Amino acid sequence: MARAPADEASRPRRRRRRAAGVAGAAVAGVVAYDLTQRRHAILRNFPVVGHLRYLLEAFGPELRQYIVTGNDDERPFSRNQRRWVYATAKRQDPYFGFGSDVDWSRHPGHILIKQAAFPHPPPSGGEPEGWPLPCAKVLGAGNGRRHAFRPASAVNVSGMSFGALGAHAVEAMARGCLAAGCLHNTGEGGLSVHHRHGAEVVFQIGTAYFGCRDAEGRFSMPALLERVAEAPVRAIEIKLSQGAKPGVGGMLPAAKVTPEIAEARGVPVGRDCESPPVHSEFSDVEGLIAFIERIADATGLPVGIKSAVGELGFWQELAQRMDGRREGPDFITIDGGEGGTGAGPLVFTDHVALPLRMALARVYRLFAATDAAERTVFIGSGLLGLPANALLAFAMGCDMVNVGREAMLAIGCIQAQRCHTGRCPTGITTHSPWLQRGLDPERASERLANYVMGLRAELLRLARTCGVPHPALVTLEQIELLDGERTMPVAERFGYRNGWGLPSEADRVAVVDLMRRLSQTRPEADERPVSAGPGDPKQLP
Repeated sequence: MARAPADEASRPRRRRRRAAGVAGAAVAGVVAYDLTQRRHAILRNFPVVGHLRYLLEAFGPELRQYIVTGNDDERPFSRNQRRWVYATAKRQDPYFGFGSDVDWSRHPGHILIKQAAFPHPPPSGGEPEGWPLPCAKVLGAGNGRRHAFRPASAVNVSGMSFGALGAHAVEAMARGCLAAGCLHNTGEGGLSVHHRHGAEVVFQIGTAYFGCRDAEGRFSMPALLERVAEAPVRAIEIKLSQGAKPGVGGMLPAAKVTPEIAEARGVPVGRDCESPPVHSEFSDVEGLIAFIERIADATGLPVGIKSAVGELGFWQELAQRMDGRREGPDFITIDGGEGGTGAGPLVFTDHVALPLRMALARVYRLFAATDAAERTVFIGSGLLGLPANALLAFAMGCDMVNVGREAMLAIGCIQAQRCHTGRCPTGITTHSPWLQRGLDPERASERLANYVMGLRAELLRLARTCGVPHPALVTLEQIELLDGERTMPVAERFGYRNGWGLPSEADRVAVVDLMRRLSQTRPEADERPVSAGPGDPKQLP
């Protein structure tokens, strides 16, 4: 029996409907998977369309080669630098093939490390678990603090406040620091419940004294002692300024002062929350030292300062005041003007405060001319989450380095540069419940821990390449900076004398012995999985 013409005509329509149904079911399945998976914040926040990012990234090298930018063109972190952070955080292959694609002639100040003819050998029994890299100095010992200690990790996480970061991001940082055995700086926004996941903490005190203030907003020692008793606080950092916006205060609008933020900061809910540009507890070097000693006497903890570097009069007076006296800051965190975990006015981010290399050199030289340098732990921050930059900082006198934006990249940041808008697509610098749900704190914490341990591993490899067991023992003679068609020794470029940048002889002996003993501990048990390489788009967050 012949089919009716109507049936023949309707067959294509039925096929199209079935195809549309299958396609719709497939899209619904992808949506369901994207919303429930926890590996990629972008896919969780932007189901289906988020896959376009990975498709475009897969063809990225070819597109950029002919149309857009190269691997080393983007700022503040180039594509190659981000790929290295992502691969390290995911425990994937961090190697790059076919040699360097950096055009050295376009990068004045490019770091060149001079390897030793006979490198320092790695541990014969394999690397210790977690690539331990302790600080070469005992923090607080120089001034006789009751709770002086040697930080277990010379790589730690910079101050990023709860408020600037969302709850999930702070929790991920805290859990990751615990797993990596490094210090977690609270930032000036107080010690929130999200910081309290076991990691050792550096409590930062800013100009508004959040978390340690009275009802009128003045500094309160009883409130500070309560914070210290509530969590494993190992040190206290007084923030004078930061590289992103030195000399600028801040205002958190009333709408953003949630009950959680209000509790952490000690301010009323739903009211504007101001951070003034200057401290009210002191206004000169004598007042600063007196404030430091009050806190150190009350808590027994090491107390230090964090500052960007501008005019040098303050630093000259501080170094001279500390010369021959066991008082003053136990550590000094130099924040380079290129630092950027805090949003700020463009003119301030671009033009105010010295970049880290210049800032560190000018401050360290002043202290090296006194006996204060050997008693003080120097910490650097500002693009130091990249191994070569960090090694140079160690050679110039840093005893520890702090990582901020690199830590954000490790937990999923894609350098969208929307930190100040509240619309961070990866859920890191936002308090939007929808965007935050894309960031799984447990998985993100694993990535942060992997990154910190991976950076320590690279620093140890670089130090051994230079013939020493610890990066703090690398001398300035082993690093040069490219300047056009010639190179310049770092010591000559920054005016360092012979022996400057190194710890004291006693500290050098102690850290060599400590590294020897650590090398005899149990090797890491698990094998690191290897991916298809840094070009694999799955390495992206």
